[in-house]
Amino acid sequence: MNTADFDYDLPPEFIAQTPVEPRDHSRLMVLERADGSMAHRRFHDIVDCLGEGDVLVFNDSRVIPARLMGRKAGTGGRVELLLLRRVEPGLWETLVRPGRRVGPGTAIEVSADDGSVGVCGEIVETKVRGIRVVRFADEAALEALGQVPLPPYIHAPVADPERYQTVYARVKGSVAAPTAGLHFTPELLHRLAGKGVQFAFITLHVGLDTFLPVRVEDPRQHPMHSEYCEVREEVARELSRAKQEGRRVVCVGTTVVRALEHAAIGGRGVEAFRGWTDILILPGHRFQSVDALITNFHLPRSTLLMLVSAFAGRELVLRAYCEAMRQGYRFYSFGDAMLVV
Repeated sequence: MNTADFDYDLPPEFIAQTPVEPRDHSRLMVLERADGSMAHRRFHDIVDCLGEGDVLVFNDSRVIPARLMGRKAGTGGRVELLLLRRVEPGLWETLVRPGRRVGPGTAIEVSADDGSVGVCGEIVETKVRGIRVVRFADEAALEALGQVPLPPYIHAPVADPERYQTVYARVKGSVAAPTAGLHFTPELLHRLAGKGVQFAFITLHVGLDTFLPVRVEDPRQHPMHSEYCEVREEVARELSRAKQEGRRVVCVGTTVVRALEHAAIGGRGVEAFRGWTDILILPGHRFQSVDALITNFHLPRSTLLMLVSAFAGRELVLRAYCEAMRQGYRFYSFGDAMLVV
């Protein structure tokens, strides 16, 4: 297995810069693993693809305003910080740009919109992959000072930051949205519930690896960054019951797949879990908990594309991506969706 096996060419015009309105009017490719067939729908048609007793599992993580603008104290040099992970109160792992000459002991003044200093921070440690650990004097001020970060391939500003949140997001902690859930509206959720579809929620805070491509030739050597995850007891019980009764577990996004597969590592089905996961799912993985997957169209050479390929087969997924381009689908975070059954 080589990283190059998961490469494909995507002209930049296919990268969605703005979301579709309303959310559930994005396109939906329905991909059948059994026979390789593909159908083209609108996302709101997913009501017709799911049935009574199916369990939709969502990631309820909410994107935090993790992008901070500031200056180096003394020199006034501009810096941008991206909060990645809260180590303890007031202490955060961050990415700092530009990172040159920003080492331990560097003081950073994070700016408010009017240019005034909102909070001070100090670099206390430099870690691998350019990560800096920053201690902030007033952590409570960060939320008011920060902006919701968008992926680097989205160049157009979003008028409403809530458009980069799912409608059910509630647990603060992600630095990027679990984008498969962006297609759901309250009205669509109401229609699904009326059909007898069950809902369950896990939490996985999306972290650093969303922004990092796989750079090694062998993806099995890719260092996955740990992300915080919670699968609550009542969710584990509901999913175990669904499996026993032959009902489908439908994961909304790759983050949900990773959470459930980590929670099922013991081979006894999904068990309650709270902690950090660095699970890397590649072709050859034996899925324990997933019957169907809702996902967007992902970047070449990414761990997300590898996960989808593990579930549906690399050749079928790449063929589906080629067909999506022929059909004019929109790719990545604000793009269209795929239901793999």
